[in-house]
Amino acid sequence: MAFSPLNWFWGLFSLDIGIDLGTANTIIFIRGKGIVINEPSWVAIEKRTRDPIAIGAQAKAMVGRTPANVVALRPLRDGVISEYDITQALLEYFIGKAHQQSIVPLPKPRVVVGIPSGATEVEKRAVFDAAKAAGAREVMLIHEPSAAAIGAGLPVNDVQGIMIVDIGGGTTEVAAIAMGGVVVSRSLRVAGDELDQDIINYVRNKYNLFIGERMAEKVKIAIGSAYPLKEELTIEVRGRNLVTGLPEAIEVSSVEIREALSSSINVIIKTLKDALDESPPEILADLLDTGICLAGGSAQLKNLSERLSAELRVRVWVAEDPMTCVARGCGMILQNTDEFSNFLVGLEREPTARTIA
Repeated sequence: MAFSPLNWFWGLFSLDIGIDLGTANTIIFIRGKGIVINEPSWVAIEKRTRDPIAIGAQAKAMVGRTPANVVALRPLRDGVISEYDITQALLEYFIGKAHQQSIVPLPKPRVVVGIPSGATEVEKRAVFDAAKAAGAREVMLIHEPSAAAIGAGLPVNDVQGIMIVDIGGGTTEVAAIAMGGVVVSRSLRVAGDELDQDIINYVRNKYNLFIGERMAEKVKIAIGSAYPLKEELTIEVRGRNLVTGLPEAIEVSSVEIREALSSSINVIIKTLKDALDESPPEILADLLDTGICLAGGSAQLKNLSERLSAELRVRVWVAEDPMTCVARGCGMILQNTDEFSNFLVGLEREPTARTIA
């Protein structure tokens, strides 16, 4: 990366920001301060004008409770932008909130944003432009599994190979990394959102009970598991009976929810097996020593590491504070850009009149 005296000067004063722009949550890391914001990626807008009314935790609290003229939505789906203007408003809000950490006006920040490794050029450009429009002085992009590996403290620049699995809300990202580069990668649009939908479908089909996304997420966090628990759990689930149309509460067990989640878990396992099958034998030999690291919010699903270890015959372990690994990795890049510059993602140059001619 070329040295710019002006960027260096502004960098002395700006609050440079690492952003995990997730489907479910947006996490902000400020250089020198650590994680300062961890809020849901929800925006409540007025339907007619599309003006934001609430953002983050406040907007998520409105889900399922909004009047006819207001809708609460997530502007990112499967890890990429689906609503550009609303994503820009989301970023402006969080960048502005991060700048409130300082009592004096500061120059625009440098920003590092994590993106799915399967993002297209159009999707990359949308994230870049949205961050720029939201007030970033300079925008750098990095694939989420690379950022997660850096944030988890894995030796990404060593000769010995490592593997990271980042399971977020919208995507599951798999990457085998060695010598400062990605050897094999996979991006799968099955993750936390699909697990929630599995629970919604299961409860509807078995009990004729319709439940919302927030209830499904609550059930997943409380009793969801990928492998038998030492002591199975139960939880009360509330929703609308599809036959009577009346409110109803039932009790479901962790055994039932594990059955509901099994199909999506199996898809994730198959993707991991495909990535291992494509990896060179030397990388596989290294993984017998280093194991496979899990990151992302959905990596916290109970006994997921045990299930993967049994299926893959390799030690699988969960990173410390897995939900913030991507944001912390983005922050570490801000602190030492030269060391991790190989992992930054470039954008294809837009065609100009000269190149077209």
